[in-house]
Amino acid sequence: MGAFQLVREEKARAEAAEVARQADLAGLPLAGVPIAVKDNVPVAGEPMRNGTPLTPDGPQPADHPVVARLRAAGAVVVGITRVPELCVFGTTDSPFGITRNPWDPARTPGGSSGGSAAAVAAGMVPVAHAADGMGSIRIPAACCGLVGIKPGTGVVPAELGPNDWYGMSENGVLATTVADAALVLSVMADDPGLAEVREPDRPLRIAVSTKPPIEGVRPDVEHLRAVVRTVRRLEAAGHGFERVDPPYPRNPLPVLARWFGGASLEAEALDRSRLDRAVRFHAAVGDRVRARSLVREADREQFRARVDSYFGGVDLVVTPTLANPPIAAARWGQRPWPRVFAANARYAPYPAPWNYAGYPAMSVPAGVHPGTGTPLAVQLIAPHGGERLLLGVAAMLERLAPWPPVAPEY
Repeated sequence: MGAFQLVREEKARAEAAEVARQADLAGLPLAGVPIAVKDNVPVAGEPMRNGTPLTPDGPQPADHPVVARLRAAGAVVVGITRVPELCVFGTTDSPFGITRNPWDPARTPGGSSGGSAAAVAAGMVPVAHAADGMGSIRIPAACCGLVGIKPGTGVVPAELGPNDWYGMSENGVLATTVADAALVLSVMADDPGLAEVREPDRPLRIAVSTKPPIEGVRPDVEHLRAVVRTVRRLEAAGHGFERVDPPYPRNPLPVLARWFGGASLEAEALDRSRLDRAVRFHAAVGDRVRARSLVREADREQFRARVDSYFGGVDLVVTPTLANPPIAAARWGQRPWPRVFAANARYAPYPAPWNYAGYPAMSVPAGVHPGTGTPLAVQLIAPHGGERLLLGVAAMLERLAPWPPVAPEY
């Protein structure tokens, strides 16, 4: 599958033995749990490549705060998972190789946390760290039939690259069950209460929308049907629904500017001439974005105000996570940027607006596509502070329509 950039076999064994020697294992919520970490946060003593051989290959001096919290809770970092070059696109390929989807090796596991998703879906680890700047947790979760949660702004330390893609990127979790995702998120957030998953104890006002945030995208009918099935299950459980589309940005440029500009900053100290073709173009556009000061906080605040108003009438939003099945596993980075962007936009347009808003969002499995055999999923979005609500609704869906813990044949 090409899930791992580095496997810490001997070091992980030694660290597991050290955990086992601790006196109070009951006080460690993740005692001995093997976990994978995405290759865009530091793990002490290991290189952080961010998907490119152009980054230094020396050991990182200290753990990222999220890694430190996981280890303090008893988790054992067994390896570092692959990402696309500079984590730019929604597929996981780079000069290091192509990562494949355990459900169908001809297809991508998504990106940029595709290595983490492939590792969990193939049963290599029960949970994995992931990070999400434009959907990079929820897209791989949907591609690989997993639970993936992106917390809202400030819930988990970000510290991703120079500026978190102008505040859009967050650390989160990929897991096979809601309970596992909640437990690991509670450790990352240093909030034990997040591990106490409770289904909603009152009827919710839920908005449902299948409208793509990008004009011209045509969703696959099976991905739309997955939303309908989910809505019917929740409606049968006593929750109310209305069809109300979110106030997606009419002009996508303010969102794209942060994506471009963030990549430009990531590439600043690298030999740009050796980057993959599409990544090089992306970073060059980001240079112009930065030079012209096109990232404006006022644009984001205006969008947040519209979203806050929208959520004044609803508790939760349900959308598809993907518009179409996972695209091919290939060296997308070597292709022309317009072709790569179009392929990503056609299959995974739904997650990005919620990074821009800074709202918590998650992807939950919702069946299997009858034509491709790949997973279907729905996206749940809640307002600020709504991580517990998301987990509770996801737990209800897991109870009503359980999903397989790993890909077929794993």
